[in-house]
Amino acid sequence: MALSLRQLIGPLSEAIGRPVEFVHDCVGPDAMKAVAALASGEVLLLENLRFHAGEEGNDPSFARELAALGDLYVGDAFSCAHRAHASISGVPALLPAYAGPLLAEEIDALRRAVDAPERPVAALVGGAKVSSKLKLLGNLVARVDKLIIGGGMANTFLFAQDLSVGKSLCEPDLADTARDVLKRAADRGCEILLPVDVVVAQRFAAGAPSEVMAADRVPADGMILDIGPKSSAKLAEALAACRTLVWNGPLGAFEIEPFDRGTNAVGRAAAELTKAGKLVTVAGGGDTVAALNRAGVTQDFTYVSTAGGAFLEYLEGLVLPGIQALAPRQTA
Repeated sequence: MALSLRQLIGPLSEAIGRPVEFVHDCVGPDAMKAVAALASGEVLLLENLRFHAGEEGNDPSFARELAALGDLYVGDAFSCAHRAHASISGVPALLPAYAGPLLAEEIDALRRAVDAPERPVAALVGGAKVSSKLKLLGNLVARVDKLIIGGGMANTFLFAQDLSVGKSLCEPDLADTARDVLKRAADRGCEILLPVDVVVAQRFAAGAPSEVMAADRVPADGMILDIGPKSSAKLAEALAACRTLVWNGPLGAFEIEPFDRGTNAVGRAAAELTKAGKLVTVAGGGDTVAALNRAGVTQDFTYVSTAGGAFLEYLEGLVLPGIQALAPRQTA
């Protein structure tokens, strides 16, 4: 089966430098027998938890079966910490539970950037749709000094200010929501930074002709695919005046040249400030990591998380079940 953990036996054994035993289930008599037979130092890999409905259903009975296999619990997967599943929030309630080093590192980085940041603090939020990040924007305007909005999301905000965005990705039905975010930001003293110039093409394709123009000059047949050089320079200047940056989402359609230039330029500016000790940079999300990798700056940021949903929910101010289940536990 494609989702079986059996295929991880070889890579895991190589990574830890010792043999790995495998059991075809994660609960039941065979799993209990294999666990009981383990000698000191031996490693056992159990089958995928999600083959059981009780995992995602957070079934107490399933959690008890899992807990019966061990003496203590170490949670080390921040990327799953937003899920109230049996193995994430159920088992920790039944065993001595600890946060593993990777989870602890992730939480420390986020707390440093979000809960107790060195100010001024900026948040860069990009991506395709405002609708997917409404809670995030609402939380950030109350917590940051500068909010940079890019990607397809920025088009909705430009549209909300009566600017033409041509045939760009946009959510016109959320124009009132965008205006509300702008008002709330102004009331709280949070500066919103939107593109002042943009890269426009008639189609999203490799090699498509493109042109840089002012954000208020987009033609009806134009498609905004990136921020322009003036916007990149403005954002770099804004970051130079900050001490902390939280980044989620690209500034343009970074997958295809030349629409990666804006994200690359701002990413490199943030990286240089980080290397100079002037800026704490914490980034997360699948597209964000891919974009920063493309810019060649991932290793220069203070912390880059591969988590997507959990990273977003933390920034939204939500309580993550996988973290709540461990508090006030110690780190492993």
